[in-house]
Amino acid sequence: MRRKNLLKLVLLVVLLGWAVYQLYPTFRVGSLEKKQNAYLARLSQLVGVAQGDLLSALRVGELEARVSAATANAGQEARQEARELSAKLITLRSKIDKLEPKALRQGLDLVGGTYLVYEADLHQLARTLARDRDDRFTEILAIVDKRARTENRDFFDVLEEEFKARNIPLNRYYGKRGQSDDVIIKELRDEARDGIARTLEVLRNRIDQFGVSEPVIAPQGEKRIVIELAGVQDIERAKRIINTTALLEFKLLREPEVTLSLLQDIDKAVKRMRTKGGVGELSAAAAADTAKTLPEGKKAQEQEIDLSKLFGGEEKADTAAKGAQPESTVVVDQQTFEEYPFFSLLRYVEGTDQISVPEQNVAAIKRILQMPEVQKIIPRDGEFLWGAQPYVSRGQRFYQLYFVKKEPELVGAYLKTADVAFGGGESSVRAGQAEVHFELNSEGAKIFRRVTGANVGRFLAIVLDGKVYSAPRIKERIPGGSGRIEGNFTREEARDLAVVLRAGALPAPVEVIEERTVGPSLGQDSIEKGKLSAIVGAALVVLFMIFYYRMSGVIANVALALNIFFLIAALAGLRATLTLPGVAGIVLTVGMAVDANVLIFERIKEELRTGKTIKAAIDAGYARAFRTILDSNVTTLITAVVLYQFGSGPVRGFATTLSIGLIINMYTAIVVTRMFFDYITDRYAITKLSI
Repeated sequence: MRRKNLLKLVLLVVLLGWAVYQLYPTFRVGSLEKKQNAYLARLSQLVGVAQGDLLSALRVGELEARVSAATANAGQEARQEARELSAKLITLRSKIDKLEPKALRQGLDLVGGTYLVYEADLHQLARTLARDRDDRFTEILAIVDKRARTENRDFFDVLEEEFKARNIPLNRYYGKRGQSDDVIIKELRDEARDGIARTLEVLRNRIDQFGVSEPVIAPQGEKRIVIELAGVQDIERAKRIINTTALLEFKLLREPEVTLSLLQDIDKAVKRMRTKGGVGELSAAAAADTAKTLPEGKKAQEQEIDLSKLFGGEEKADTAAKGAQPESTVVVDQQTFEEYPFFSLLRYVEGTDQISVPEQNVAAIKRILQMPEVQKIIPRDGEFLWGAQPYVSRGQRFYQLYFVKKEPELVGAYLKTADVAFGGGESSVRAGQAEVHFELNSEGAKIFRRVTGANVGRFLAIVLDGKVYSAPRIKERIPGGSGRIEGNFTREEARDLAVVLRAGALPAPVEVIEERTVGPSLGQDSIEKGKLSAIVGAALVVLFMIFYYRMSGVIANVALALNIFFLIAALAGLRATLTLPGVAGIVLTVGMAVDANVLIFERIKEELRTGKTIKAAIDAGYARAFRTILDSNVTTLITAVVLYQFGSGPVRGFATTLSIGLIINMYTAIVVTRMFFDYITDRYAITKLSI
């Protein structure tokens, strides 16, 4: 018996050592984070930057730069203290980063953060996969997308139906010639699943570089992705990084004479529209010197007019009904408006080399470019693109408008690296401004070399997600395969852009369909309430067991404490996330553990009342209670497994905690307490059991 007890004791010691090993990182991270928060609070007071922003800078390795910039005008003593605090924080963060992956993770409901659900745009994915994208295909795809959403049906089922209804074989646009619709639909589904998997990987890469510790990124169904960013409260920045498609393209601008001719045609179309069918032809002289019709920004005699004067009175009502453009006025050059209504909306700003549009006119220009009459004029191989950000000239904000070749010369798939840099002294305008410098791989560099060599003197637009970030003129053949993306970036925006470019483009666009921000106050409130309820509940259970079962109650309490200790260690070891439902699972486990000991003790008491010796009563008590305890735990365990199998999110968290707790409970309630009883009865010659 003594040997058996020794083995049990050795096993218990081993388990205790394992539990301490698993929980050490959690306790250590907790103490380090307390110290970190104290330093951050002091540093925030010194530099006047929000604590959350300092933490974000610390996580991405930019704390010293941020503090240095914030204390540029501070006194020597304050700068010195800020530097010392920064150094301490960097050292602390290094320790936390090493231990954090091994610590018990806490869910959003405990620490606060951001919860997002994304859905892949299968419409765009199906369009990307198509060989040909003619007008008929575009029209069918739009109908499929609308039906799938309104009828809440599978996208590919509707796609197959629509093509069959029109008697068009799918191999007209997908797959190989002669392939059946069934095979093509199966391949499209496989491509969609693969696209979601790749999207998951890209998002994981982006978020890893975002500086979030232990993010949760998991698929939900066939086309949705759930993202939980514990501790992140800046939801807009998170969405900006996640949502960016990061489709990088290099497109040549069309020749100036082609662009000018097109603008003239658009101007004629607008003039015809204004005169309700009249023909507003440009004079030959005016057409020959159309540049004069593009007024210079500073010299234009600007006049603010109502949209009805541009589109006609009915158009204004129509616009208001559609709610398409909230702006009701545009700024035109009064000298040219009647003769050249479209040109009067544009400006030529010296030094920009491109067409500029006053910010107030952007909505009207977009609307004109979408008109069917204008769409017919625009060549199929070209498209208008807008500048990504406005620029300011003489106190007025302008957007640049580019007419580019639709097919890109090069795409971002050849990108090797992207990093943040700052403009040098080459241009006084851009000196010191954040830029993104990129480098192409060998194949991309080869294409870039060929494109730049063949188009010296032309403008090459760097397009990201359909917006032009810069359009430099090609001065010479570029052999190295490197370049830069300029823009009015802040340091943070440039870094975010470099992150998404490095992580790669999403295989398909994603859109957020659900977003929630759980404030830290709510998480803290839950933690405090959870702590209070756990302490009160545990205290009542402990007192009851001691009061009712005396020394045996103390043994049961020790087993209960070991149960909770091992359970939390197991969660940490499995890298599970502790959430409020998980806490509920722990509470239920405590109840099951107490119940098991109550069953055993009552059986022992019954055996003692029959006149059996203490050792015989303990043996019989455990033997009689074992089957009941086993039945109870096994049936609850089966329920927990079913919950885990068919549940999701919080239900799975509850089921996981409960399952682990029940298994540990069988050990602590039956083996550990029995070991204590055997030790007492073997070591001491007791005549009465305190139970």
